[in-house]
Amino acid sequence: MTANCAEISRRLRARTDPRRAKEAARFFKTGPGQYGEGDRFLGLTVPMVRAVAKEHRDVPPARLLPLLRSPWHEERLCCLIIWVMQFDRAKSREARQGLFDLYWRHRKHVNNWDLVDVSAPRLVGEFLRAEDDPAPLASLARARSLWDRRIAILATWAWTKAGDVSLTLKTAEVLLGDDEDLIHKASGWMLREAMKVNEEATLKFLRAHTPAMPRTMLRYAIERLDERRRKAIMATPSSSRKPR
Repeated sequence: MTANCAEISRRLRARTDPRRAKEAARFFKTGPGQYGEGDRFLGLTVPMVRAVAKEHRDVPPARLLPLLRSPWHEERLCCLIIWVMQFDRAKSREARQGLFDLYWRHRKHVNNWDLVDVSAPRLVGEFLRAEDDPAPLASLARARSLWDRRIAILATWAWTKAGDVSLTLKTAEVLLGDDEDLIHKASGWMLREAMKVNEEATLKFLRAHTPAMPRTMLRYAIERLDERRRKAIMATPSSSRKPR
């Protein structure tokens, strides 16, 4: 471990809270066969991790890789938060490219939903949108890895924020048959964001796909609609779905 990582790790571990760690292990489903199986927690809150990250935001990105490979969830989270800070402060395409490349090559360690959510919209989505290159997301959306698929849909948020919901709709369509609840929730969330930007296009998508859409995805997508429209959409019969 680099000296920088050792110091960050020391700062994080100094605030270990066993009770909170136990609660986090349950919340993030770390039991046998669950999506977070084997993940380990120190018991820090996100603001605690962000405070440590802010103090070390100038550490060269590659030197933080030992944190991303750590078995401790909060250490991986700290690395990703620092990288996002660095991405947002980067003054050159080369610096952003370097952060994207690090993330892309080592994304197997981005292996829980909060880690994806804090990093993918910026490090993947914003970079690829600036490059006008959404193609990598198409392969991620069809990947075996649950986390790759979540990265794919979360990264489309960058296009939605810029006023273009088409990539979110296209990716959500690919994920309609996904059998993971975490993908249903993420897709529904991104459809809800798309609704804010282009309600007409998103409602058209929902009308076309509601019968095949997992109910969780649908509920998330229409959460901000008025009660009358929500009830009308939810009343649409659901067709049987084939597992992915």
